[in-house]
Amino acid sequence: MTDPGVPPSPDPVPSTFGPRPRVGAGDVHATSVATEPADDGFWADTTAPDKKEPGLHGHLRTILEWVAVAVGALAVALLIKAFLLQAFYIPSGSMEPTLHEDDRVLVNKLSYRLGDVERGDIVVFHKPDDAPGDIDDFIKRVIGLPGETISFSGGTVFIDGQALLEDYVEGARTTNSSPIRGCANEPPVADTCTVPADTVFVMGDNRGGSTDSRSFGPIEVDSIVGRAFLKVWPLGDLGFL
Repeated sequence: MTDPGVPPSPDPVPSTFGPRPRVGAGDVHATSVATEPADDGFWADTTAPDKKEPGLHGHLRTILEWVAVAVGALAVALLIKAFLLQAFYIPSGSMEPTLHEDDRVLVNKLSYRLGDVERGDIVVFHKPDDAPGDIDDFIKRVIGLPGETISFSGGTVFIDGQALLEDYVEGARTTNSSPIRGCANEPPVADTCTVPADTVFVMGDNRGGSTDSRSFGPIEVDSIVGRAFLKVWPLGDLGFL
């Protein structure tokens, strides 16, 4: 029942916008406004806080590290040269046609600590006292071994009476005119040498242009620096010996 003195309240006006959406997780109607940091422009600090210019101590440490690396590399190189490998250059044509003047070879210094000298080896050895010239080290091929008798006849080398096949001389004749010193046979003669114990008889492949055991006699095995096993220069002739 209505009060005749009170006007009735108007009906509520329906909203055309519908109910206000609830913003929450999973609400596809939710929106957000991203805020950009203020641009400081000219006054912005662009220097990263963890990057600093190296100071004196930093430079000094770097220098010391490089010095340590250089010293270590030098020490390793010296050890290799003293005990393992050493490069030698060929000072003359006495080993032609196998090796030529100014060729470079690598010498294995461990070869004869681990094994015996063999015929045909190309060896570097200290200059014998009776050898002429100012070169400190010679390079020749081992021809006669301890206890063997080497002889020359008709331009051919014989070992204990058997002709030695020498392809590396490319047909060159082997001759000798002076008595060979230091041999076990007495008296010394020009065409025969019995190689004493602990020595080897060496000759250059260039039989007409080599000063070798025909001149200064057999050499001590202990005087051998090592076995030449690799030609490293010129690069076009790189290869094993």
